[in-house]
Amino acid sequence: MQERRRERLDRGVKVRSDTIYAVSSAKEILFLVGPGLALVTVLLILPLILPPYWQKVLTIAGVYALLAVSFGFLANFVGLVNLGGAMFVGVGGYISGVLNSTLGLPPLLTIPIASVTGALLCTLLLLPCLPLRGVYFAVVSFIYPLATVMIISATGVWGGTDGIAGLNVLPNVWVNQYVIILVVLACMFALTRLVNHADIGLVFRGVKDNELAIRASALNVTWYKAQAVFISAAMGCFGGAYLTHLYGWVGMSLFAMDFSILPLAATVVGGTSTIYGPLVGAFLLVPISESLRSFGTLRIVFYSVVMVFCVVFWTEGIMNYLRRRYEQFERWVRV
Repeated sequence: MQERRRERLDRGVKVRSDTIYAVSSAKEILFLVGPGLALVTVLLILPLILPPYWQKVLTIAGVYALLAVSFGFLANFVGLVNLGGAMFVGVGGYISGVLNSTLGLPPLLTIPIASVTGALLCTLLLLPCLPLRGVYFAVVSFIYPLATVMIISATGVWGGTDGIAGLNVLPNVWVNQYVIILVVLACMFALTRLVNHADIGLVFRGVKDNELAIRASALNVTWYKAQAVFISAAMGCFGGAYLTHLYGWVGMSLFAMDFSILPLAATVVGGTSTIYGPLVGAFLLVPISESLRSFGTLRIVFYSVVMVFCVVFWTEGIMNYLRRRYEQFERWVRV
């Protein structure tokens, strides 16, 4: 009788590193690219099979996924816990809305302009706070959207509490869905390459792990933090500009705390130390939250329970757990 033994599928694929691979067959190539390819395929197919109501939920989940990925990038790879994601969304939304209402620019121009100029403005606003770390930066960033709402309400600027209505909307439901899905996928790919395969990614992680060592290397830590905040803010501002032209209206609701809290919950649930974890967490939490809409503000209790469970009992998160199980999968082979 021929003997058999158990073999892990990743044996012979990874060579003592997560960035150097010894690929010798199509099966091993599929092992490496399979999870990412499956994720991309699911996201591209979902708009074709979902009913209209859940198609709209998918677009909102895409915005939250963009915010969650940007939050996870700052927190997991730069060490900045940003609770001001609502500021990114609001600034991008208002810039896009003002450009459309006053200058008559189409969404094709207002969305990219708002993404870049909004990211620059948010970076300048947060620039004095960049020397802060941990809870101090988190608290200060959380105050920004609250203060902005008070200013708009008190001064009545940009429509005050009524906002700006009658804005141009995106052409159709297919554009609505695939624009946000393709942008999310593009950001995922770019950030993955940035943090894992670029020199600046090493500096970002060095800023998180040992900021004094980076300073000792004669590198400007504030400059690198500003770059990371700009990247994160650009993603959030795009989400705000996209929502503005999705609804044809912009108002103070874009500064709502949901845009700051849910990305945090998605990162905790999806898993830290990975770019894909916040994405998975957002696409899980948003549909669940929508199904609990009849409970009103009690949905916050659901977020709280989930976050406490993940922090206390399941710290690795969904994505890290799935990746670990996938890489440890075994098969029987002949000796």
